[in-house]
Amino acid sequence: MHAFRWCRLRPETGDRFSRLENTCFGSGDGYGSGVPFDTGYGRTGFWTYAQAHLGTGPAAQAPRRSLRLATMSIHENLLGGPPPTHLPDEPGPRELLGQGTAPADVAAKYPASSLAWAQLADDAFERGSVVESYAYARTGYHRGLDALRRNGWKGHGPVPWEHEPNRGFLRALHALARAAGAIGEKEEYERCTQFLKDSSPTAARTLG
Repeated sequence: MHAFRWCRLRPETGDRFSRLENTCFGSGDGYGSGVPFDTGYGRTGFWTYAQAHLGTGPAAQAPRRSLRLATMSIHENLLGGPPPTHLPDEPGPRELLGQGTAPADVAAKYPASSLAWAQLADDAFERGSVVESYAYARTGYHRGLDALRRNGWKGHGPVPWEHEPNRGFLRALHALARAAGAIGEKEEYERCTQFLKDSSPTAARTLG
């Protein structure tokens, strides 16, 4: 059975749900009659649901956005976290690397590509240039964070290895942890290692 709170609706506004998000704090605020707020859906989920079904507010004019918000809310409640982030495909860097183009040339042409920086980090580490690898990995890591945020990531949640465009970021994160460990930066090593496991257990197992 769902738990309910009561949302008081303010009579001074024409849109009777326009202040709903500011008044769901209990039943003692003295504003008119209340409606049940299902805490199982979360405030945003109910707000969208109410507007869409009662024909008020922007949700009534934006069904696709409402559906996306509702889907995210359901995912968060059923699975206990945000939905996976899937970065858009960028075939250019991947194809050039696959053709044998030098990673430095790929990074110069596609500086926002985490994949190119991750490859540079791997190559540098293999030849014993650990500090150089660290610098390349950190660049790829931050480029990846920028891309994740542009695609709806809120600072945590799955970044699946199975989705190939995510692999550049995950490889850069792994390379950063590896280089940090090699130079004795324990806190950074532990933070990045845990971040990788939290983002994609598959990536953590695959990359070692």
